[in-house]
Amino acid sequence: MTEEANTSAAPPPSSGRGKRSRAGGADYTAASIQVLEGLEAVRRRPGMYIGSTDDRGLHHLVWEVVDNSIDEAMAGHATTILVKIAPDGIVTVTDDGRGVPVGKHSTGKDALEVVHTVLHAGGKFGGGGYKVSGGLHGVGVSVVNALSSWMRVESARDGSIWTQEYIRGKPTSSVKKIGTQGSRRGTTTSFQADAEVFETTDYSFETISQRLRESAYLTKGVWITLIDERIDRERSFYFEGGLQSFVRHLNRNKESLHTRPIYVERKEGATAVEVALQYNDSYTENVLAFANNINTVDGGTHVTGFRAALTSSLNDWARRAGVLKDSDGNLSGEDVREGLTAVISVKLTDPQFEGQTKAKLGNAEVKGQVQTAVADSLGQYLDENPADGRRIIEKCLTAARAREAARKARDLVIRKGALDGMSLPGKLADCQERDPARSEIYIVEGDSAGGSAKQGRDRRFQAVLPLRGKLLNVEKARLDKILSSENVRPLIIALGAGIGETFDLSKLRYHRIIIMTDADVDGAHIRTLLLTFFYRHMPQVIEEGYLYIAQPPLYRVSTGKVTRYAQSEQERERIIREFNVKNLSVQRFKGLGEMNADQLWETTMNPESRTLLRVDSENAALADEIFAMLMGEKVAPRKEFIKTEARKVQNLDV
Repeated sequence: MTEEANTSAAPPPSSGRGKRSRAGGADYTAASIQVLEGLEAVRRRPGMYIGSTDDRGLHHLVWEVVDNSIDEAMAGHATTILVKIAPDGIVTVTDDGRGVPVGKHSTGKDALEVVHTVLHAGGKFGGGGYKVSGGLHGVGVSVVNALSSWMRVESARDGSIWTQEYIRGKPTSSVKKIGTQGSRRGTTTSFQADAEVFETTDYSFETISQRLRESAYLTKGVWITLIDERIDRERSFYFEGGLQSFVRHLNRNKESLHTRPIYVERKEGATAVEVALQYNDSYTENVLAFANNINTVDGGTHVTGFRAALTSSLNDWARRAGVLKDSDGNLSGEDVREGLTAVISVKLTDPQFEGQTKAKLGNAEVKGQVQTAVADSLGQYLDENPADGRRIIEKCLTAARAREAARKARDLVIRKGALDGMSLPGKLADCQERDPARSEIYIVEGDSAGGSAKQGRDRRFQAVLPLRGKLLNVEKARLDKILSSENVRPLIIALGAGIGETFDLSKLRYHRIIIMTDADVDGAHIRTLLLTFFYRHMPQVIEEGYLYIAQPPLYRVSTGKVTRYAQSEQERERIIREFNVKNLSVQRFKGLGEMNADQLWETTMNPESRTLLRVDSENAALADEIFAMLMGEKVAPRKEFIKTEARKVQNLDV
């Protein structure tokens, strides 16, 4: 997933911090302390509550409202959820749960109003409303209200339908009864994200669809429908198989080592543990973890417990079965996770998340609960299915041998660089700046484009590394082969942070890594190979927002005196109309090498005028699926994708 980024990257001037501290101190008095009433704090600092105000934060609004409906489904009170996006951008979420409570609250306001206008108010704290809930902090729907230009809530319960509307978090009237309930029950929430707060208010059908699919996998028996009236598309999700269906879906573009996913389901005290796992023939690990249906992307105690159980159980069984001899060392955690696809889901009454965005689970007791459940179930499965067990252990042993070969290759790379007296590759034109936060590197396709980039760059803070020929497809290669590649190794050395399990983000030499390739089929291929490399072996670079894609122009339009550049045919035609003369010169750039140094600087490298796309991986499941399908061993899924998507191609470069 990519997004346009502000790229003014020239080294900033000195902050002059010493001068400002003395002058500012006298103005800091009691009158400087502000108290923000109600939801004003949310509007003032939205990033504290939803993470950001870009498209990720925009979609977080949808998650907060949908999660309330999912909570009703997990509690056994809702069976259907409908999410609708209107042409004007209004999102409506409807469920058939119990409805939001109404009636006078201890604060003097109606309970419906309290839930939607007061932070940390909800039915998820005292233990009476929900046994299991994803909305721990109680700020979800009130935050959505604060960051919406308009919101309307309808609650159908107790024989009546009640409603209230809000503008930027403030009620426009009291809670009103608008009719009798009849057979209807549940909550309907409609909201319009505030364009004054968000950088974009354009929702992604695919992003929302993928999230709802995950929710349906994690909550067996709930029917979830997404309708996008902007593009007239609809999708529905319902899975009886739960996590087993989820794992099969994630592995559908890979060759599985055993046909049936290994399934774990157990109640440990007040905690429900559910795990499904299946090995495939790939070289990467894909583990998704959820706590009360919240995707804990940074893991937590449930992941720690799962990994400990997996490693110990496989080692114990391998020795019992005689696959590992007494003289053999134990398989490591990295060995047993190669080619693993797993989904971990825990549901507990009092989850402790780190931060409102709930990226990591912190409950200490969950580690032991998950570890016990997985160890018992996995050991039993291996005893009952020894053939599957032997295939899995053989896969792990192959991974162990490859890991040792990779270690030797990595040591050789480091030692060779040190002995030769040059730790950086010869083709790298490094920058003068030594602060990584002020430095950027262009990864350029070919020596010709590399030459133009080296001449056109600002050598103070811009480095250039040309790549010759096609990059190795790392989706089909283990680390030892990657480290021996003449194209990949210079890139690893230039970045300076290592690779794989030894990758150290603090040693990264550039905090802006820019892929710059030709705007043709070959360029797109090389860009995809590089994206695969970073996603599989340096994912932290993407997670921290350090990876970018340059956007060189396709056309140069000139009158002789005035020159403009266009990145698409539509922009070219618009520029031609603006010039409105018959003696125009229009040049189509077939590659970066056709641009001279000044043109490349002006259009693609100058921080004041360039456009970059920042790469992120918000949806790990979807990203893994796409890379496996487009870059993996299986041809059939790739062929089917091309047949399905070919009709959407607008500009075919052959």
